[in-house]
Amino acid sequence: MEKKMTGLVVRVAIALFAWGTGGYLLHKFEYFKAFWQIDHMSGMIPVALVITGAGGVTAILWMKHKKQLLPVAAGIGALVILSIALFPTALRGNWWINMETVKGVETKPDLSVYEPFAKDSKTVKISGKSTLTLTTGLPVLDGATALYPVYAAFAGTVYQQGSFSENDVLCTNTSRAYEALIAGKRDIIFVAGASGQQIAAAKKAGADLQFTPIGREAFVFIVGKGNPINNITYQELRNIYSGKTARWKTLGWNDGGTIIAFQRPEGSGSQTGLQKIMGNLPIQAPQPLPDPKLIGTNSLMKQVSVTWKGVQPAIGYSYRYYATTMYPNHGAKLLKVNGIAPSIKNIHNGSYPFVADFYVVTNGKPHGNSKRLIHWILSPQGQEIIEKTGYIPI
Repeated sequence: MEKKMTGLVVRVAIALFAWGTGGYLLHKFEYFKAFWQIDHMSGMIPVALVITGAGGVTAILWMKHKKQLLPVAAGIGALVILSIALFPTALRGNWWINMETVKGVETKPDLSVYEPFAKDSKTVKISGKSTLTLTTGLPVLDGATALYPVYAAFAGTVYQQGSFSENDVLCTNTSRAYEALIAGKRDIIFVAGASGQQIAAAKKAGADLQFTPIGREAFVFIVGKGNPINNITYQELRNIYSGKTARWKTLGWNDGGTIIAFQRPEGSGSQTGLQKIMGNLPIQAPQPLPDPKLIGTNSLMKQVSVTWKGVQPAIGYSYRYYATTMYPNHGAKLLKVNGIAPSIKNIHNGSYPFVADFYVVTNGKPHGNSKRLIHWILSPQGQEIIEKTGYIPI
């Protein structure tokens, strides 16, 4: 009797553990919170796998131990193993093997108009004489495309024109700037932050990334002007980019069809911004486009206003200055988040939810002219350039 009771307790404990683990996973990845916003079959697959896995374990535990049932038990066991194996793939909706992607030529803003010392340069000027002038040993600068107008203005203000060469101020984009800094080919880079992969790459290379915040910017979500939705909630964004919500109807636009959620490449500043918003929630793998031609210019700022079946079903993201000033799309608009617009006022007062620092990053503690330049950037003159360019001072 005691042996039978012990066996019963063990089976109950294992079954509860299986269901408890499944429940924990569904809670952790917000399936309970977003259950009524899951509007397509692919979004329900993780829930189905949890039920299959936990239910299968329970069925095996309570099956009668008869020889003729062994094939049934083996089949259920295989389903349990398959459910566990497929769960990570289902979380990201990453079912597409060797998905063919048609890439257009990516269009970008004309950076030449911001080059230091260029004739009619659009870089801003400070109101007085610079308190710092560097004539030799000029730090080599690089960084995100969206921040080029800022650090080009720093160089144009502080560097002596006669000592300056075009190789002193580069703009290769966020991911390449990190690679070059880690490799020791740059002195300072200007970026929104580092991704997990970039931090891991620095650690592997023995690089010591030092981050100094110098300004703030809003991370914004963008849709076409033909989209009637003007406001979106934080949870709705998490539902879209985790693959739970795939139809505009769920968000109140009955005729919007399927949401095309564009993403940026891994390692780009804006993709890192999305990753920070999503936290530990896995981001859905990019899904096949309904028509490969929608890739268009391969620029998210231009793609977001594409028309498909008479509507503009896309959503994307960027940083406010880049989206509104540096490379605007007049066929697109910025969404409010939780009812708050990404205005300078709302960034200043902290009411807009997605405000991020941007940084100067060095490999090791800055020294020499790099240290002097960073100290000046944090001074009133450096902060004046940040504000005049269109960013928010620290």
